[in-house]
Amino acid sequence: MAKNMNLSGFTTAQTKSETTMDKTTRVVKQIKDAEAKQREDKMARLRKARHESEARAGKDPSS
Repeated sequence: MAKNMNLSGFTTAQTKSETTMDKTTRVVKQIKDAEAKQREDKMARLRKARHESEARAGKDPSS
């Protein structure tokens, strides 16, 4: 029986299959990144509200 030989001189790179640990690491990183983004958005929203509140309080002569 003849073997299938690659005569072009180039080998095809075989992709390494993702291990369970790699999958877990990837998913955990996605979750942590999403939570960090939510936290940053919330802080920005609260900071903006605080600045607006302080600006109103500073402009209000009755305070």
